[in-house]
Amino acid sequence: MQDTLVVDVREQRRKKPDWLRVKLPTGKEYLRVRNLVDQYKLHTICESGNCPNMGECWGAGTATFMILGNVCTRGCSFCAVATGRPTELDLDEPYRVAEAIRLMQVKHAVITSVNRDELKDRGASVWAATIREIKKQAPETTMETLIPDVKGNWEALELMISERPHVVSHNMETVKRLYRLVRPQAKYERSLEQLRRIKEAGLRTKTGFMVGLGETEEEVNEILDDLKAAGVDVVTIGQYLQPTKMHLEVAEFVTPETFKKYEEMGYAKGFNFVESGPLVRSSYHAERHI
Repeated sequence: MQDTLVVDVREQRRKKPDWLRVKLPTGKEYLRVRNLVDQYKLHTICESGNCPNMGECWGAGTATFMILGNVCTRGCSFCAVATGRPTELDLDEPYRVAEAIRLMQVKHAVITSVNRDELKDRGASVWAATIREIKKQAPETTMETLIPDVKGNWEALELMISERPHVVSHNMETVKRLYRLVRPQAKYERSLEQLRRIKEAGLRTKTGFMVGLGETEEEVNEILDDLKAAGVDVVTIGQYLQPTKMHLEVAEFVTPETFKKYEEMGYAKGFNFVESGPLVRSSYHAERHI
């Protein structure tokens, strides 16, 4: 009887609450974007990251493009992107991404990438070329770049942001105590320093982190204080969802009421914009964050 009760409790814990239910992607606009992504052999974090908002965003004619391939040199325990040794460095990618953005008539584009730790410049030259080409082919499009951890290679960071997109984002992902568990190849203070340097370059600075990994409210308050001290303008807070059974289990499904509390905490600290909700991802409603 006791064993049965334990199993039941675990099953209840795994079951997603109603507020995390989303509609399957459908519609003409979604299919149009789907076809363009396939035609130009583009990688999107929407697909690689199993984003729950893909239907909504693609249905609105927007997408977050992932450059530098779809194999990451990191093995973060929360992330659905494939880990391994990348084989491709596609120098035509900047042109293809820019052309797709032009054809899709995207008003606001988000560009992100895998980590390419094996490259001396961390892929910064491809980053700069991509932003430059988008500005050339789609000059009316506003842009956010969600850049990876450069592992303290500040020259690479300078090159990544040299073309000055409207917003530069680098995600903290989790609170300080959970870094070794969630981002074993990253360092909390180093990511904070990267955000500081982005802000010091005079750019609108953004970050995001997940909850539901076992953090406390006090730790959420602490990371918000650290982000404010680093000069961050925009913060996104969303629910961690386990991509596969090989990834970290969800410790807690955070309620919409708690997300609202975190949003209020953020605004009270003086952030320009706080996007906090169960289905929020770093690129969600990104057009509002300019």
